[in-house]
Amino acid sequence: MLAGVAAALADCASIPPPAAGPVAATITIVERSWHTDVCLNTADADAWVTAYARGFDGARALCFGFGERQYVVRGDHGVFTMLSAMLPSRSALLMTALRDTPAAAFGAANVVPLGIARQGLTGLEAFLRTATEIDDAGRPRRLASGPYVGSVYFAATATYFGLYTCNTWTADAMRAAGLPVSDAVLFAGGVMRQARALAAAQGGER
Repeated sequence: MLAGVAAALADCASIPPPAAGPVAATITIVERSWHTDVCLNTADADAWVTAYARGFDGARALCFGFGERQYVVRGDHGVFTMLSAMLPSRSALLMTALRDTPAAAFGAANVVPLGIARQGLTGLEAFLRTATEIDDAGRPRRLASGPYVGSVYFAATATYFGLYTCNTWTADAMRAAGLPVSDAVLFAGGVMRQARALAAAQGGER
């Protein structure tokens, strides 16, 4: 079993090459304490992604974060729930519609903007399309209102467990966007270190 886990982590650690092409959009990686989000400007998003913000007119950016469903939606933060989250369990996606920039909403020190190519934008949009369950109307299935004004929980498709956390999901979203990062991460620090290194590299290329 341990050998299988090690092999899985080694496979996850393979870093994809960056998507080729000029910058077509800017995404923002957000750190919220132990949690991370990925944000996409609504002006850059396709119709499917902007459908997440149905009912929130004037949204400037959409931020997406992954979590264990019982913990985040039901607000059950008991010891049993925290321990059970280490085992495979259902998940939720929190979408937050922002009328301002991510930096204004979360603080400049907690966000990292990154440029992505057209191929990367298409990849991220496809990742988000498959990230949620679909309801009978063909829309992302809503679970409940989120904890912030302009936020909603959706039923996510990925399985949450001890080796696939909110931060692993964010790294997967970055990889889908064509950014060369490792998704063998469990904690926010692992995501943000890679994001800041990429931002520094991109700054040097401009």
